[in-house]
Amino acid sequence: MAQGRLAIAPESDDAAVRTELAVRALRRGFHRLVLAEGDPSPVSEIAIIDRFVGDRIVGGDPARPTSRRIVAVRTPEDLAAAMEVGHREGGVIVAWSEDRVIPLENLIADGRGRYEVGAIVERLSDLPAMLGALEHGADRVIVRVHHPADLDRVEALVEAIPTQEIAWELLPIQRVTSAGVGDRVIVDTTSMLRGGEGMLVGSAAAVLLHVASEAVGSRFTRPRPFRVNAGAAHMYTLLADGATRYLSELVAGDAVLIAEPRGSVRSARVGRIKIERRPLTMVEVARGPRTYTAFLQEAETVRLSSETGPVATTHLAASSRVFGAAFPAARHLGGVVEETIDER
Repeated sequence: MAQGRLAIAPESDDAAVRTELAVRALRRGFHRLVLAEGDPSPVSEIAIIDRFVGDRIVGGDPARPTSRRIVAVRTPEDLAAAMEVGHREGGVIVAWSEDRVIPLENLIADGRGRYEVGAIVERLSDLPAMLGALEHGADRVIVRVHHPADLDRVEALVEAIPTQEIAWELLPIQRVTSAGVGDRVIVDTTSMLRGGEGMLVGSAAAVLLHVASEAVGSRFTRPRPFRVNAGAAHMYTLLADGATRYLSELVAGDAVLIAEPRGSVRSARVGRIKIERRPLTMVEVARGPRTYTAFLQEAETVRLSSETGPVATTHLAASSRVFGAAFPAARHLGGVVEETIDER
């Protein structure tokens, strides 16, 4: 969930420029800002505003206010001091001047499960390392931006970072049956997708199946490599930050997770969605003692990924195995929560 851990800190000697950068960042989907102490807060219902106050960053969510000390790390002694602050105060934010990656890994290893680790990024090229160290990265990453073009680069860097590991499984199909006519959702992205890439979808968040893109056409249709015919409106898919979203709730600009079984994982922006009534097929797969379903349009261009390649829903059969993955089942507003849930 890289973007959820990211905060934009506008930097300029001109307060008006800082304000414009803050407004632009919110417009680009960055909802957390770290502002100078006296700068006005942009008008926004979703913005979380932190502020630089002396050697601290304070503020944040009113429901969970925080105050974190900034510790400049140049030497091993500075790193030890940052660890001590983290243990004492429940969190620390580091500003690097020399080595960055190895000290951050040491800090994350020391703090994991004990205190929150934050990092200030001065050089945009450091952003992937700050977000990905030890496969987790810092809990909070504050990026200083000086120009509108910096926001473009931050967005590009974040979207290029693999969002999460997917433990792929080949799941046996138990049955394939007609499911009548229903509302299905086509997701047209602003990216060109490869033939093996697609989206993960399913009726239950616990197990999602891989639907391939339409980068490969049929005898009667041209390829549409920007498109995934994702399935029925009620089903879940994964956003790039690991949260789930109902297909019917996707909107232009959302960043969805695009994956290739046993291959690359990246994000792509939704350009538009199309919801139309079409004949549906219910695909039921088994995982352990449970079965899970996905409802997909019955068409030659809608394909689940299998061990032999994408297979059209019109050719699926029981005993075939298709690619899917298991995820935490309990969700609230798309985010993982610790609770008991049984989706059927």
